[in-house]
Amino acid sequence: MFASTGAKGDRPGTKDSVAQIIETGVFCVNIATGDLRDAINATSAPLPAGTSEFAAAGIEAADCTTIDCPRVAGAAASLECRMTQIVPLAGQANFAVFGVVTGIHMRDDCVVDGRFDPRAAGGWIARLGYKDYAAVTDLFEMDRPE
Repeated sequence: MFASTGAKGDRPGTKDSVAQIIETGVFCVNIATGDLRDAINATSAPLPAGTSEFAAAGIEAADCTTIDCPRVAGAAASLECRMTQIVPLAGQANFAVFGVVTGIHMRDDCVVDGRFDPRAAGGWIARLGYKDYAAVTDLFEMDRPE
């Protein structure tokens, strides 16, 4: 799931991501690393509907295998998803988009001892809101209570 907020003039009440998911029923969540930070930020430009964010941001695209949607070729991981529900949230142009994962791609260098490890590629980049991002570089494990 992911949340989307905001709208563009050529996509009444939403942005391209949500509009395209409504139209196609699919989306891909790409886990980006620090080396893609500038390109990821460039994809937030308010481009005209139908303009390729991949081309505009200089990001190499790759085909998904279970859905008709491009993915970021250099992403640490990509989750191919079929939309299950879009929930309007409080406020204008705020949505939670839910999906079921139908395919997974992981870069070999991000798999350590059989597990996906974001530290292997310098950490994940996470969008926090406003102009803020975070790099996830520290992990810890906790045993669950019996």
